[in-house]
Amino acid sequence: MDLLQNLESELELFRAEYAKFGRGNKAAGTRARKHLQNIKKTAQELRNSIQGSKKDEEK
Repeated sequence: MDLLQNLESELELFRAEYAKFGRGNKAAGTRARKHLQNIKKTAQELRNSIQGSKKDEEK
């Protein structure tokens, strides 16, 4: 799975868990935070990939 698809997938999972949290499901809040952490990690990987591609083009 490519990084962008992974990011989109995590975002959808986060939205679903956050909606459950909004309805009072406290355990969903924990899962939502987990998905946010995964989003952060994936976004950083994507940033590094983009930066690496830019550096390769400069050479």
